[in-house]
Amino acid sequence: MEIKKDDLTNSQVIELLLDHLKNMTLHSPPESVHALDVEGLKKPEITFWGAWEEDDLLGCGALKELDRQHGEIKSMKTSSSHLRKGVAKRLLEHIIDEARQRGYQRLSLETGSMDAFEPARRLYVNMGFHYCQPFSDYTKDPNSMFMTLEL
Repeated sequence: MEIKKDDLTNSQVIELLLDHLKNMTLHSPPESVHALDVEGLKKPEITFWGAWEEDDLLGCGALKELDRQHGEIKSMKTSSSHLRKGVAKRLLEHIIDEARQRGYQRLSLETGSMDAFEPARRLYVNMGFHYCQPFSDYTKDPNSMFMTLEL
């Protein structure tokens, strides 16, 4: 698996992100969907990566700089044909390493509170994240859970 920065122009990447947004809207009401679309992920404060095996996209993830000491994980998604192969864990390790290299003190994320998001929450807990209050511009929402990792 090779994890590399992506410019969000590849059709496989765009398709995976559209699937991500579709899944978010299936499980969350519109006001609780915080996933970014392709244009949102192109903002300068966001770095986006794809996980590839030759020409096959395995998954993706992004890191948003909230400030010089705090980053947010965005758009973590594994391709449905590569679930339970360790793709998300490798991407998460990559993002955590990048956050440390940037000198962030904290890395946070928002995820859904519904059962569909339980595998993701379990991964984050296993990687050292703990539940926290809303951060940045988020507010309390029964459909969201917030997690953070002190680096």
